[in-house]
Amino acid sequence: MPAVGSSDVSIRVLSRRLVKASDPSLQPHVVTFSNLDLYPDNVQASIVCLYPKLSTKSGPGGGFDAVVSTFEAVLPTLLNHFYPLAGRIVVNPSSGVPELHCHNQGAELVVGEVGVALGSLDYGLAEESLKKIMMPYPEDVTLSVQLLSFACGGFSVVWANNNLLNDGNAITMCVRMWSELARTGGSIATVGAVSVNHDRSMFRPRNPPAYSDALDAMFATYDDHRTVNALTAAASFVERLYYVEAADIAKLRDMATVTELQRPSRVQAVSAYLWKVLAAVVAACRVPEERCCMGWMVDARRRVKSPELIPAMRNYFGNVTAYALGGAAVEEIRRKPLAEVAAMVRDTITSIDYDEYLQDLVDWVEVHKTEHVMEKGVLGLGSPTLNQTVFASFPLDTNFGFGDAALALPICDYGRLCSGYLSVGARPGGDGSWLLSAYIWPQMAAALESDGVFKPLTAEYLGLTVTP
Repeated sequence: MPAVGSSDVSIRVLSRRLVKASDPSLQPHVVTFSNLDLYPDNVQASIVCLYPKLSTKSGPGGGFDAVVSTFEAVLPTLLNHFYPLAGRIVVNPSSGVPELHCHNQGAELVVGEVGVALGSLDYGLAEESLKKIMMPYPEDVTLSVQLLSFACGGFSVVWANNNLLNDGNAITMCVRMWSELARTGGSIATVGAVSVNHDRSMFRPRNPPAYSDALDAMFATYDDHRTVNALTAAASFVERLYYVEAADIAKLRDMATVTELQRPSRVQAVSAYLWKVLAAVVAACRVPEERCCMGWMVDARRRVKSPELIPAMRNYFGNVTAYALGGAAVEEIRRKPLAEVAAMVRDTITSIDYDEYLQDLVDWVEVHKTEHVMEKGVLGLGSPTLNQTVFASFPLDTNFGFGDAALALPICDYGRLCSGYLSVGARPGGDGSWLLSAYIWPQMAAALESDGVFKPLTAEYLGLTVTP
């Protein structure tokens, strides 16, 4: 099936409503964001899920109307567990700092239809596929659930949220609990999960704030006058969607293994491969550059050691993300075998004292609370940096009664960032393959696509083509 152009994709909105939590015991209140919430800033992000054509046996009734009915029936129960997602972000006029007003204003539920088939979209290009089926929503809204039916009988679910409230671990926990609740008809007793923890008070700044010089050097304040202009950013980066098959990940792990006792993880092996590709691209650049860097957004829930934090982190809904940055000479990365680069990746991520890092970051943000702040490596300052956030590390259940999604990927707008960024998701169904959203330099895209490991995503691979 030939791919359709973006101009051919138009959404007809059928309904837009607010869905409120159903628990009458929830009282209106104002939530103070933790400093770990404030530093990612007020940025909208989404998890986009695509589902193939519904069979007559899928779900109660088997059609898109049944999908909509499920959300209408069960979403209020989900919001009982994640009540901040029914609130609104409001900037405090006195402090200039955003806060969360939990008055059960309601999450958005938008229903629409698209007059093309899912299989007709060009999935190699984010702008020609996933970004075309994401609808705008108000900046103060904390959750907009967007349901679209397609001409082929398939449908999409977009979980549009805001980074002030949650990181990748937290929003995937929400989607996972949604699937459990929906499959059981909204029965809380059958979910079997520990109560979601919304207590942000555990991340308090010290008095006075204190932080290391190393952490201070890692971050920068910025505004639109201190970033590159829009044309330069747009011309310097492309947005691609890729898949990496489980067999190729396994091969990279084998190549990066010295002994079975030092076998790298999947993330470490693929990261080492990416670092070597980046080094080759930088070496070929017409502008001389001696170093290149890799950065990882690390879920610190799994890495803290404090007896107070460990139990609280299990089902914590908020931001607990740390940034691990590794840098090296371009020629060193090119010269070293994959196993040694994988060891560098491992050492970069594991050498951090995450308890100390989180407290230092809380204190640093306290000093810069009213400013826009970001890691220099993400902003694009200094040496070329390729960053990763690995959603594939978070368990994600997309089957809410209508089968597994064909795709589930985090998608966001990168604005004027001048660093590379990969968002990595697991292919639903558990075959071990990865799906990736990539914001990268054109030279990096060309290098990845020429090597055969990162393959442009297609409707055929996702199983979204429909045979007449």
